[in-house]
Amino acid sequence: MFAIFLTQDYAPFAVAFVVMLGIGLIEAVGLGFGHLDLHADVDAHADLGGDADAGGGVLDWLGLGDGLPILIWLTSLLGCFTLAGIAVQQVATAALGAPLHWGLACGAALAIGGVANAFVAKGLARIMPGYESTVIDAEDLLMRRGTVLEGAARRGHPARAKVVDQHGQAHYVMVEPHEDADIVAQGETALLVRKVGPTFFVVPDADSALRPI
Repeated sequence: MFAIFLTQDYAPFAVAFVVMLGIGLIEAVGLGFGHLDLHADVDAHADLGGDADAGGGVLDWLGLGDGLPILIWLTSLLGCFTLAGIAVQQVATAALGAPLHWGLACGAALAIGGVANAFVAKGLARIMPGYESTVIDAEDLLMRRGTVLEGAARRGHPARAKVVDQHGQAHYVMVEPHEDADIVAQGETALLVRKVGPTFFVVPDADSALRPI
């Protein structure tokens, strides 16, 4: 049975299956170490603006509009593609006496698997509600405190800082003082008051009693 996966007509589906297992392993390891914070998430979500509404219909149809992580969505798609490809080749063998050319089989499997994955992805999104609340707009970080992690933030010389959002998720952003004369040293906290491009401008906590523990 497994010997057929080594033939040319089944090779694309064997490769897709191996890639699916690899991505699944990566995702499992990532969950073991906790959610990995992607620095671009905040800015990318904010910069989409009105374009997100225009592409929302396509994303919803693909199953990506429900907040499902891309790695899980891709793993699901590869699984659907693999199963659809095997089914197509088995049906073709039973009806025609031989499997289809791998190119034709891939096209049919991609169409069938894509439609199937739209439903599978929506089902996965419903049973994984924890992912739905972690994507935020960059503006949601305003009026929250961040801690400078490296160097000192000076006007014109931003430093990397850690900010925790309302869901307890850590975000790493670049900050610089709102006022020219202010300096926020490493380990100090400051209030994010505005954002220009990828940089947040902050007001340092003058009173140490106001700094979060």
